[in-house]
Amino acid sequence: MDRTFLFLLIFFGISCTAQSSVKFNLDFEEYNTKAALAEGWFKWGNYELGTDTISHTAKYSGKIKSDQNGSSFGSIAYSIPANYNGSTIELTGFMKIKDVEGGFAGILLRVDGNGTTLAFDNMQNQNITGTRDWAQYKIELPYPEGAENIYIAGILVGKGEAWFDDFEMSIDGIELHELKEMERSGYKANLDKEFDSGSNIAFPALSDTLIGNLELLGRVWGLLKYHHPEVAKGNYNWDYELFRMLPDYLKAQNPIDRDRKLIGWIDKYGELSDCDTCKPTSLEAVVKPDLDWIHHGSMSPGLKSKLERVYQTRNQGKNYYIGLVSNIGNPEFRNENPYPNKEYPDKGFRLLALYKYWNMINYFYPNKHLMDKNWNQTLKEYIPKFINAQDELEYEMAALLIIGDIQDTHANLWGGNNALEAWKGKYYPPIHVRFIENRLVVTDYYNPELKDVVGLEVGDFITNINGKPIEDIIVKIGKYYPASNEPTRLRDISADMLRSNDKEIAIDYVHDEKKETKNLVLYPRDSLDIYQWYRRDDESSYKLLENNIGYVTLKSIKEADISNIREIFKNTKGIIIDIRNYPSTFVPFSLGSYFVSTPTPFVKFSNGNVDNPGEFTFTDNIEIPSSSETYHGKLVVLVNELSQSQAEYTAMAFRAGDRTTIIGSTTAGADGNVSTIFLPGGLRTMISGIGVYYPDGTETQRIGIVPDIVVRPTINGVKHGRDELMEKAIEIIND
Repeated sequence: MDRTFLFLLIFFGISCTAQSSVKFNLDFEEYNTKAALAEGWFKWGNYELGTDTISHTAKYSGKIKSDQNGSSFGSIAYSIPANYNGSTIELTGFMKIKDVEGGFAGILLRVDGNGTTLAFDNMQNQNITGTRDWAQYKIELPYPEGAENIYIAGILVGKGEAWFDDFEMSIDGIELHELKEMERSGYKANLDKEFDSGSNIAFPALSDTLIGNLELLGRVWGLLKYHHPEVAKGNYNWDYELFRMLPDYLKAQNPIDRDRKLIGWIDKYGELSDCDTCKPTSLEAVVKPDLDWIHHGSMSPGLKSKLERVYQTRNQGKNYYIGLVSNIGNPEFRNENPYPNKEYPDKGFRLLALYKYWNMINYFYPNKHLMDKNWNQTLKEYIPKFINAQDELEYEMAALLIIGDIQDTHANLWGGNNALEAWKGKYYPPIHVRFIENRLVVTDYYNPELKDVVGLEVGDFITNINGKPIEDIIVKIGKYYPASNEPTRLRDISADMLRSNDKEIAIDYVHDEKKETKNLVLYPRDSLDIYQWYRRDDESSYKLLENNIGYVTLKSIKEADISNIREIFKNTKGIIIDIRNYPSTFVPFSLGSYFVSTPTPFVKFSNGNVDNPGEFTFTDNIEIPSSSETYHGKLVVLVNELSQSQAEYTAMAFRAGDRTTIIGSTTAGADGNVSTIFLPGGLRTMISGIGVYYPDGTETQRIGIVPDIVVRPTINGVKHGRDELMEKAIEIIND
């Protein structure tokens, strides 16, 4: 449900990432050649990022390269805490571009605070395109009150390549390295650097007793992080407070000693004042805070009393570590340092990663109650997996496993997962495959000129890879592909099934009902015209089919198309809207209003509560407004597992229409604006940040948009180039 005007919030994510106050790597020269990006730089968007030797000065620059279609954007970004005073902020940087078209390239400056973007410019209005040699560019903005984090970036939208180097930032004319760092808004946490080089935590062997103690510590740490007023004020770097507490806690001799240490830790942060504004949990809350671990846990009465006191006197209002995005309500996890220079963090930081993620989900994931797994059991389960991870790959796999437990297609490792990507393989197949009728079916060639070399036909299906049955491979790797439901998991697995670190793989396949065997040659990714789910193109988003039927695809729709669609299709027998894609423009209201005769409720949300973490309540219903002219023909909407997030929200809007039929199969089951989560090691993941429901309270998360008529493609249909969903849609309109 990503609104167009929230593009930056959704795709760039809001975070407050700490960096060293002494040296900022704005010239890309601090670079470990084993990593993709220079130290401190991270990825926004979808394009390929790297560090290049084509530089303006010295050795290195940052580089962005689009996919072959130029269908999205990429940004190489750097975060600096806004611990400075001033009135004007200026960014300069050098940029070189090659063959940029269908978009623009530029340097980017963004200042965030209080859960929103306070100042922003990305040079889009300068329309920098084509091929240009190194040149310096400048952005100047007012430095806003309440600034909490500064983002510096290079951005490429559309097709082409761009290099960036030698960024410089100044406030009121004073360069960054000369600026005096201030305690802005009393955030002492930003100045705590004690454990920047490592946690220095030595863990003894993990007995069942110690694991139980660490589970309790993780719960207490999370309760204090999101409830204790002194932590909420930003007076403590809560990551590093854990490292200060752990060495003594690990020496606890028995439950009495353990609880005494926890009580002393809570007391360290001062007396708690009564909270006159703390409201009880709403009786109408769709999800309520889960505090049973306090009331019924095996703790001393004294510790229980302390923890209950923390909850009863919890912080109200602004919180250093958590907020809700303005006008939407999805959580914004603030001041979370990703520690990107620690690709394989030490044991203390790995435990910290688990504590962070578990508590974020526990208090601010709106769909926790929809998991198959009891979230209360996961913290204890994953403590040994995180602490004992032997290398970067095992750490990333442990993170991916717990991310998978929340069963959210939005939740995956979207950054920092270099070891996992290497594990999957650096060579790619020249064919696009999908699971159809439970078979891995060839559906397209990434590069048509390779068709004869490939030796496979569209409609052939693969049964074995290197002697292993497809079914066995799915069982083995499926847990590393988080998804809301099984069709979506198979969608994502199919993209990687044929990847390998070998240049050839042996496959068994079926062609015209005959079993065949061959070696399939694989290629580096950048030598193929790879697309993820479907091929994007520049064709018109609408056309008139035979028998007076209109067709609209949302993958290429533009706002300007909507008035034309209304006019050209107003006397058609029916309209088919294809949402087996991700809409290129937000149309639920502008186009959805064409299909309702009266204002019609179609959705409501559940939002969290920073003042009472763990509570989620419903918003009012949102309506599709009616327009001056209503369409009187039939509307048929096409969906499948490729319909995700905004596509699902749009389908809900069209379902409100007077004469709508939705056909196809299960959608991705991941709707709602996303919230970004950063974890130690530079890991980046996301969650569906709001709960999305029909007006009657029916859930959409994991379930997706249930079609009125189920229609799935068949292998025979793929083989003969048929679109069986389109055929059924035309049949419905003609009937």
